[in-house]
Amino acid sequence: MTGYSTNLLNRQFKQEKPNQVWVTDTTELTYGTANKVRLHVILDLYGQRPAAWLISPTETREAAIKVFNQAAKASGTTPEMIHTDRGAAYTSTNYNEALRQEKVRHSLSAPGTPADNAVMEHWWADFKSIWLEHRPKAQTLAELQEQVRAGIMYFTNQFISAKRNDQTVAEYYHDLVG
Repeated sequence: MTGYSTNLLNRQFKQEKPNQVWVTDTTELTYGTANKVRLHVILDLYGQRPAAWLISPTETREAAIKVFNQAAKASGTTPEMIHTDRGAAYTSTNYNEALRQEKVRHSLSAPGTPADNAVMEHWWADFKSIWLEHRPKAQTLAELQEQVRAGIMYFTNQFISAKRNDQTVAEYYHDLVG
């Protein structure tokens, strides 16, 4: 972990253009009676655009790398920096080597300080309280995947925020890139 222990972002959540800084985290979701999976999401701090998402059985470095690669492919670039918490997937040698190969600086929250990744934590809270809690509980993994996909589409194309000048993520991006 040498060289990757600093909170480089230092809560500077407002970015002036896309793909400068991404934030990422995972959260646990359930379906059926007691099935658990992990939802990995990467947000671009510019407008809080979901750059990629992935559902995996557990939180692993492989899943963290895979969702990073999906975000890079979907965005056509990599960010200057990615900010994470200190979960095992994000502090793994493999994850940090993948970032080094792409010349992406890794910023980590201070230990036990979720406020250092407040944008991601807030996005999780909104995703769960505004979207998932108002849907029937998914009974299968396929149903859960569809709920997540539809929720991400909702937060990208319909959810308006004062932080984006009362625009959706899609509108906010379109205004910049035309």
